[in-house]
Amino acid sequence: MSNVVVVGSQWGDEGKGKIVDWLSERAQVVVRFQGGHNAGHTLVIDGTAYKLSLLPSGVVRGGKLSVIGNGVVVDAWALLSEIERLAAQGVRVTPECLRIAENAALILPIHAALDRAHEAARGDGKIGTTGRGIGPAYEDKVGRRAIRLCDLADPNFLEQRLLQLLAHHNALLTGLGAETWDLEQLLQPLLALAPQILPFADRVWELLDRHRRRGSWVLFEGAQGTLLDIDHGTYPFVTSSNTVAGQAWAGTGHALGVATYILGIAKAYTTRVGSGPFPTELYDRVGRRLGERGHEFGVVTGRKRRCGWFDAVLVRQAAKMGGIDGIALTKLDVFDGFEQIRICVGYRIDGKIYNHLPALPTLQARAEPIYETLPGWSESTEGARSFGDLPAACIKYVRRLEELIEAPVALLSTSPEREDTILVRDPFRV
Repeated sequence: MSNVVVVGSQWGDEGKGKIVDWLSERAQVVVRFQGGHNAGHTLVIDGTAYKLSLLPSGVVRGGKLSVIGNGVVVDAWALLSEIERLAAQGVRVTPECLRIAENAALILPIHAALDRAHEAARGDGKIGTTGRGIGPAYEDKVGRRAIRLCDLADPNFLEQRLLQLLAHHNALLTGLGAETWDLEQLLQPLLALAPQILPFADRVWELLDRHRRRGSWVLFEGAQGTLLDIDHGTYPFVTSSNTVAGQAWAGTGHALGVATYILGIAKAYTTRVGSGPFPTELYDRVGRRLGERGHEFGVVTGRKRRCGWFDAVLVRQAAKMGGIDGIALTKLDVFDGFEQIRICVGYRIDGKIYNHLPALPTLQARAEPIYETLPGWSESTEGARSFGDLPAACIKYVRRLEELIEAPVALLSTSPEREDTILVRDPFRV
């Protein structure tokens, strides 16, 4: 395979960072293709933790080209701040190792203000956004108001675009009872920013095509998870972009072709941040135990994650929608010491059995999980690097998940350390 696309198979926070870092050692190019700086992950390398939000995971590995595609909305100030934080840890990010699509839409300070104003107006119906302006930036992109990276190269054109944008957003802010913005509040910071960010700009579609012709191995890194996809997720409690593997094509301008392996990431249990349906959510000591043992706090927001049993219905749904070829199962070690483990194999809604989660939110809210119970294991799986190191009950759990989600497990992660990974199928060599 020349391309591997990594996507989340749940509601995000599945442990993509470690898996992408592990795979990036085999790739020449690592590409982000959607989302913004609202999602984050932590890479642990030689005992040092690197927290990334917008930068592709390849930046912490020498000799890799990192690319931010046109499907990403870019907060340039947050990006430069992230580059500075990495520099303090000894990782130097320059235009030689990082390229950004010139047609990528920018997140402006006014977008964060709009995000917060909209959430405040929703009252009890809050979606649970991070308040970082991701949604409003995508709205501007679709509404053809967006400021793109290339626009910073022409100050006169930039000014006209900002005036059009402000005419729309100030009307909204006034209606929401929030403070309005003037031109100089946006124009001057962008003009000051331009010399710092424009050197990273590139024609990403052409750059990736050159690598395709060379036969380079390219790793496409998604953010969030399939169940947060704007079309296929638990709408309206979703993110503002497509998170499925198909977005890797649209979000970069790179034709993936047939030589592509799609790797879905899933935790051995389920978590979600923010509002929205969660059929297997646990409110008892088991849920608290999962959260404590799994250190379930958001990298970007610090918010506590909701925890529950593995939902095989939703992961199977994600696998079918995303064309997932194999699963990387993470945080298996969190179940060490559990006497029993439950798996959701279906839902009961108003007395009817469902093998999928309906799209209608009122039905989702009434979904009661149907569980299958498997024996747990007392032995430790932490740090296991082969199937032979795993307890028999643990292997049985993994095999049962494969049957239920109708996709094979390609990798198993048994700790945050990148070396503690069991390779079943190498996505780059399938």
